[in-house]
Amino acid sequence: QVQLVESGGGLVQPGGSLRLSCTASGITLSRHVLEWYRQTPGKRRELVGSITIDNMTNDVDSETGRFTISRDNAKNTVYLQKNNLKPEDTADYYCQVAFSGLKYWGRGTQVTVSS
Repeated sequence: QVQLVESGGGLVQPGGSLRLSCTASGITLSRHVLEWYRQTPGKRRELVGSITIDNMTNDVDSETGRFTISRDNAKNTVYLQKNNLKPEDTADYYCQVAFSGLKYWGRGTQVTVSS
């Protein structure tokens, strides 16, 4: 059974940083594209970025370099490093992987950016 668990969220001040983790069981993440999304109340989930099996990353943030995605294959974990956080980054963050025709989501981790 494929399970994804996000962690690392919390309260951070504007300008601060967080590293979110997405740890998997039942699947080897290094063999799949993994995507990070975020969602705020009343809005659809939006893509934050992704990492391919060749470790190519796609960061959709308008300010290049603010978000970085990486893997630790030994831990079967993908990370989303978020720098220079802004209040508008406040959201629930989710990871997603497609496997055998299905999309699997974690339960999310909440990030609040506030002074």
